[in-house]
Amino acid sequence: MRKSVESRRFFAGIELEQELNMTQAVHQTQLQNLPLIARGKVRDIYQIDDQHLLFVTTDRISAFDVIMPDPISGKGELLTQISKFWFNKSEKLVANHLTDLKLSDYVGAEEYAMLKDRSLIVKKLKTLPVEAIVRGYLIGSGWKDYQASGAVCGIELPQGLQQAQKLPYPIYTPSTKASVGDHDINISFNETIDLIGHVLAEQVREVSLALYQMAAEYALERGIIIADTKFEFGLDEDNQLVLADEVLTPDSSRFWPADQYQLGTSPVSFDKQFVRDYLETLDWDKTAPGPKIPDDILEKTRLKYQEAFDRLTRD
Repeated sequence: MRKSVESRRFFAGIELEQELNMTQAVHQTQLQNLPLIARGKVRDIYQIDDQHLLFVTTDRISAFDVIMPDPISGKGELLTQISKFWFNKSEKLVANHLTDLKLSDYVGAEEYAMLKDRSLIVKKLKTLPVEAIVRGYLIGSGWKDYQASGAVCGIELPQGLQQAQKLPYPIYTPSTKASVGDHDINISFNETIDLIGHVLAEQVREVSLALYQMAAEYALERGIIIADTKFEFGLDEDNQLVLADEVLTPDSSRFWPADQYQLGTSPVSFDKQFVRDYLETLDWDKTAPGPKIPDDILEKTRLKYQEAFDRLTRD
């Protein structure tokens, strides 16, 4: 049975790869028969009914919390399929918000063709006001925090660690969720208890660490280091914890190619680093509107997302 499921995923990956070459970039959607209830940096969210939502992952790309004017063709499809892969793989650890509802029952043929690989019909949840961040390596804001204090988000670490070093054990460093355009704010575990209660805070921490451990081991076997990641959770109608939003994608995680990993440096990653690096060369104040991105930078970035998808979803 397991081999059969993996084979279906393998061939689905081939089909998706072939279709991406013919995909028109989708910067924004406006569906005819479903009400739009939110438009984020990347996702457009529509109401299906009182219990369900349609998540559409567009090809928009943001950097420095600014949405760029140029999309990356196929990015939304790749992110959606990576999330679906991890939702399926993690369902024994925690329930998720996927449903069995059919997209074709809610949109017309033309919209279905555009949405079928880049959208999910999900359960409507009571979203928890916490970003569940797990760090396995010392990088980014964690590295800056460690240099200044010897700790990451208040968690004391051994002295003498280097940039990009694997931590002695993964650490849970939650933050509060920000509005579009704002930066999330790191908070302590005790502050998460104040927000959602002790029992739920403990459950979110334990599940997040278990998800990271499972994914990090799997990805490393396929040549990807997951340096850190963030999860989002909600509660269903029975107040049970449910994994939501996107999960373990290059947009919600820091993926490094294992064969290029080098201690003491900031490794290259399977994400929008090409875009960030290009923007750093410009005389741009990192406020909206974002500058136009050259086609070659967009294509190099797309290929990084494609490579992450290929490595993760194929044996």
